[in-house]
Amino acid sequence: MKLLKGRAVVVLRPNIDTDQIIPARFLRTTRREGLGVALFADRPEFLQGQTGSILVAGENFGCGSSREHAPWALLDHGFRAVISSSIADIFRSNAIKNGLVPVQIPDTSQLRGEVAIDLETCTVECEGRRQSFALDPFARHCLINEIDELGYLLAAEKEIAAFEARR
Repeated sequence: MKLLKGRAVVVLRPNIDTDQIIPARFLRTTRREGLGVALFADRPEFLQGQTGSILVAGENFGCGSSREHAPWALLDHGFRAVISSSIADIFRSNAIKNGLVPVQIPDTSQLRGEVAIDLETCTVECEGRRQSFALDPFARHCLINEIDELGYLLAAEKEIAAFEARR
């Protein structure tokens, strides 16, 4: 996935933590499927009937506990990316490992309607306005190729086996 286009769902509240994203009572599973219905279960006003595949959030998104269920719930609900002026480090790491694109840009105030995220150029575009964002090259590679760290290693299985055979 090099280019992600979708409708923005705007929730510009700051400090949305992982317990607001997916309340603790829904953490009894290790399955990723089915968590989307519990997304923002205690804060239904966040979505207010909005639908889309790109969440535009307030600063410090994903703070709180290191809850992998948070990106799982966002993905299961239909989100493919989160854009914020700041994203908590642990949430960012969990998002990338699960295929949710975390985008950090300084100004999210103009992001409404249709948004395009280009992972090749690391840019976000909305209504003709373009902003750049930083993304670790390995994370970028994994997101573009829709693989996780294990998928990356498995893709090099032949090379790894040849290396081990030479040792």
